[in-house]
Amino acid sequence: MSEITVYQKPTCTTCRQVTQALKEKGIDFEAVNYYLEPIPKKKLKELLAKMGLGAAGLLRKKEPIYKELKLDEKKLSEEELIDLMVKHPDLIQRPIVEKGAKAILARPAERLKEIL
Repeated sequence: MSEITVYQKPTCTTCRQVTQALKEKGIDFEAVNYYLEPIPKKKLKELLAKMGLGAAGLLRKKEPIYKELKLDEKKLSEEELIDLMVKHPDLIQRPIVEKGAKAILARPAERLKEIL
């Protein structure tokens, strides 16, 4: 099993930059397309804790689904936001890079060096 896991959307430019940087450095990693393999609620909570972020800090606010759900008009709990992210992966900022007890939101891709 790889020491590093990248939770990504393969068509995302930043995700491609991060995976390319890892390949160029010869670093073995596991790539998880969370559109095909949704991040379970328990794992998403774990990743948020490792990043030191609340669910609101991981929301993609420019996505159509964010506007459709009128999330800017609602005061949702942490649990409700996480449930929505599990149900609608477009709401999750990406890529998330996990290494051991630490995880980061690698936006911009240069943040990758913080975890290597």
